[in-house]
Amino acid sequence: MTLLDRPIDLMGAAMIGQSVREGRLSAVAVIESRLTRIERLNPRLNCFTEIMADRARWEAHAVDAMVAAGRDPGPLAGVPFGVKDNYDVAGRITTAGSIINCSRAPAGEDAILLQRLTAAGAVLVGTQNMDEYAYGFTTENAHYGATHNPIDLGRSAGGSSGGSAASVAAGLCDFALGTDTNGSIRVPSSFCGIFGLKPTYGRLPRTGTFPFVHELDHLGPFARSVADVALIYDVVQGYDAGDAACARRDAETVRHRLDTLPCGTNVGVLGGWFRDLADAQGISAVAAVADALGARDTVILPDAAKARAAAFVMTSASGGNLHIESLRDRAGDFDPATRDRLLAGALLPAHAVLQAQRFRSRFHAQLIEAFRHHDLLLAPATPCAAPLLGQPTIRVNGQDVPTRANIGLLTQPLSFVGLPIVAVPVRQGGLPIGVQIVAPPWREDLALQAAAALERAGITRTQVIEP
Repeated sequence: MTLLDRPIDLMGAAMIGQSVREGRLSAVAVIESRLTRIERLNPRLNCFTEIMADRARWEAHAVDAMVAAGRDPGPLAGVPFGVKDNYDVAGRITTAGSIINCSRAPAGEDAILLQRLTAAGAVLVGTQNMDEYAYGFTTENAHYGATHNPIDLGRSAGGSSGGSAASVAAGLCDFALGTDTNGSIRVPSSFCGIFGLKPTYGRLPRTGTFPFVHELDHLGPFARSVADVALIYDVVQGYDAGDAACARRDAETVRHRLDTLPCGTNVGVLGGWFRDLADAQGISAVAAVADALGARDTVILPDAAKARAAAFVMTSASGGNLHIESLRDRAGDFDPATRDRLLAGALLPAHAVLQAQRFRSRFHAQLIEAFRHHDLLLAPATPCAAPLLGQPTIRVNGQDVPTRANIGLLTQPLSFVGLPIVAVPVRQGGLPIGVQIVAPPWREDLALQAAAALERAGITRTQVIEP
């Protein structure tokens, strides 16, 4: 199928950008196609908190005008995208999934990553549903409703960036931005069967986003192909002084280096905690990825359980501290599940938080030691495939455990030390499940090269879902 023969719904970000820049497709046509699809499918999925049709049309016309004038709008020309509702969008209130935030002033400007995407020609179509204050893994929001998984409308899309992931999987937009504190990009990627990238902590500036846990918050993209993820990642890189944690590092272009995984790349498989808490489908998915990448060694991180516990302590304590005034003055306006966890965090003793922070350095050293012997590590992204919406428990290692608290069992220990991770979808019949490709700090390129190799081999794949 040639570029011009391919339906717009199936083209993806890189292909749309190329065809709009070359004048073979108009940005307006692309946006109208997506807005029509959103109007038809979003009532079933509940991905969006606000559909920004007027802005999208204005931006699309601006892109087409640039092309007509012989100017290059950028590599994402006319590509529709959405953002999780904790990103600032000029002129609207950043709700972060909470009605409490509705009393805040509208944002004066777009978040820095939105600015960079718009400068590259991308077109924002709306803001997307999430767990309240990003504290959850299922996007069952008490205020804005649950987001439904487009693969099976009765199942969770994951969280906390569930609206973003589901919108990409269903073709409502061609990529989306989410946030990942304890797994909120990788979990929805796993449940919705798409690709997601959590870059190294400090790689992308968080300027203009509503925080959850300063020490653990990451921003990153969802897309339906590795090439699209890499393209978006390339566009949004760069230092910004608005985020004190943002590293002063040069941008590293990845999208032109996906064709080959470096010869001799040594891949290990995380065992112990990461195998014991995964179900048979997750273990099988990792085995398929490991076989394709030539991984033979099992790597044990002896303190993974402690890392997960420490991440929980830091998450709840930081969140409780951030929202202490609202917890005191407006407790009844919270999602009860969010409120109770934040209250528990606010009551944690200082010595527990200090111990968690000190342990972070120790666990980071364990990972760096593992990377002395292996270039990449593999692990399941979730303990199971997408559970049903409202499902109270999941089965983990022979026990029924609460769903919301335990979906992040396999992502939290790795979030804790800020490593770059690509989540890739593996579908062996039935529901998909994700595999994490974990790289050393600042080696997003290597993780994306491995993901591209898996995509070429047919091990990982995705498609536009028609719910």
